[in-house]
Amino acid sequence: MAEIIQRDGTWAFDGSTVRITPGRHRSVPLFRQTYGEIAVPLEAVSGVVYEPERKRGRLRMRLREGADPLLQATGGRLPEAADPYRLTVDADRSGVAEYVAAEIRQSLLLDQVPKEPTKTYLLPGPPVPVSVRSSDGTVSFDGTQVRVDWADTSDRVKRATGPRIIGVGDLVQVEWLPNSGHEDGFLRFVTRETVFSKLPAERDPYALDLWGSVRRDLLTALVAAAVTARLP
Repeated sequence: MAEIIQRDGTWAFDGSTVRITPGRHRSVPLFRQTYGEIAVPLEAVSGVVYEPERKRGRLRMRLREGADPLLQATGGRLPEAADPYRLTVDADRSGVAEYVAAEIRQSLLLDQVPKEPTKTYLLPGPPVPVSVRSSDGTVSFDGTQVRVDWADTSDRVKRATGPRIIGVGDLVQVEWLPNSGHEDGFLRFVTRETVFSKLPAERDPYALDLWGSVRRDLLTALVAAAVTARLP
C-alpha cells in the first residue's frame, strides 16, 4: 500500500485502485467534499506526476480520455482547487508524494495500461439521486429524469413554463460552464428539439443560468456528470 495523508486529502494505492478521499479542512472546496471519495481503477489512469514547489507541491493524476464522466461533462473547466485528481502536498512530505507517484507509474508499466481513449466510462460518476440548489433554481436527477424547479429570481419566461422535466432518452448532451464570479456560467440540457436553440441561458427553459455563489453553483457539475454517465 502506498499512501499519503494531507490536510487537502488522502491518496491510497493498493496496486489496482487509487482511492482518493477529500480532506475535511475548511480549505478543501465544497465541491470536492460533496463529491466524496473516488475509487479510480488503474486502467483509467493515464499518468501521475508530482510537481514540487518551495512551500507546497502537487500530486496530479491524468485520466484516459473518456474514462470519467465528471471530466467528460466539465471538459477541463473545473477550477484548479476543485479538481479531485489534484492533491496539495506539504514540502516536508514531498518524498512520500514522489513514492506514491512512482508506485502508480510502475504499476501502469507492469500492467501495460494503454494511453488511448477508453470505449466506455471506467468510473461511475456521482451516485443518484442527486439534487443541487443553484442561483437559478433547483436541479434534480434520479437516474432516469432531470427535473428543474425555477427560483423566484428566474426569468419570467422560465417561471411561466413551470417545472422542466426531461427524460434521459430525450437528451443529446449536457453542456456545463462554471460561474467565475465575473461571468455567468450555465448548465444546459440539450435535447433533439433544442439542439439548434440559440437562447441565452438566462432565458433558456432547458438551462440554468449560474450567476450566484460560485461555491454553491459549482455543485451543478455533480448533476452534469451524473447525467452524462447515463446518456445513451
